[in-house]
Parts: sequence; C-alpha cells; structure tokens
Amino acid sequence: MMQHNDTQLIERILDGDTSGYAVMVDRYKDLAFTIAYRILGKREDAEEVVQDAFVKAFQNLSAFRQKAKFSTWLYRIIYNTAISKHRQKKPGWQSIDEITVPDSLIEFIAEEEEDRHKILEIAMQQLPEEDRILLTLYYVDESSVDDLHSILSISKANVKIKLFRARKKLQELVTKTMVTVYN
Repeated sequence: MMQHNDTQLIERILDGDTSGYAVMVDRYKDLAFTIAYRILGKREDAEEVVQDAFVKAFQNLSAFRQKAKFSTWLYRIIYNTAISKHRQKKPGWQSIDEITVPDSLIEFIAEEEEDRHKILEIAMQQLPEEDRILLTLYYVDESSVDDLHSILSISKANVKIKLFRARKKLQELVTKTMVTVYN
C-alpha cells in the first residue's frame, strides 16, 4: 500500500504539485535520520546529510524508474551522502578495540528495559558504519535482503553474510558492554 501511495505522490510531484514532496519527507525523515546518524554519529551532521539527501532526491525524482521501492532508492541516496560526508571528515581508521565508552555514558544508564536499550545503543555505536547501517535497515526499517542488495550495491549472498557477521559482532559488543556496565 505504501508503494502505491509513494507512486501516486511521485506522479503528483512530477506533475508540478511539489507540496506532495513534504508528505514524502515526513514519511521517511525519521529513518533517514537514523541511517545518517548511524553512519556519522553526530546529530548535526546527520541532520545536514538528511537535508542534502532529500534535496538530491527531489532534484533527481524524474530519474526514479520505480524498479525498486522509492524508500530503497531514497535510502541509497541517504547512505551515499552520509558516506561521502563521513569520508570528508574521517581522519583515519579506528579499530573497535580502540573505541572506549565514556564512564559518564555508562553511569547515565538507567534500570531494566532502558538499560538494555542503552547497552544496545552503546554497542551499535561501536560497530563499523556499514554494520550499523545494515542492521538498522534490516531490523528497524525491515528492509529485505533484495532491498539491501540494491541500497548497498552488494550481492544478496554478501548481504546475508554481512548480516550474520554484524549480528555476531553486535552480540559480542553487547556482552562486552554489559560486563563493563555491571562491573
């Protein structure tokens, strides 16, 4: 149903009713921000990337061929824009083993369910950017392996392998974070 609504909105926008684009932005802004934030780790940078990506998508909307879902096409633009910004700002590669969780963040962790969510968030931030985006798209957006294949430009088999490895890394990081928090 969402695909059908997207198709109708795109047709309206291409026919000159640009107010329909506000609907599209509102529909996808939260996940767009999540994707950009997972890659960049800074709210301001993520907001800038999302804005830039929506402008790029609007400017290139006539190039959208509807072979994939609009969301897949848009997330690819967001992903590429965020990766480009990250490469511009990234001084060098950092190993997961070199990343430390600030004591102030660990102390901030509340009780019970909030605890689990914060531990997961801490562990997610320690994952490499590609793993963060892959897990976010797969579990939060519920993108299929086919969608991830299109968004990330990697084979479907590689998507499955990367998902498996990312889940395994995340599990290890969650365990490591829990040990740190509870000791």
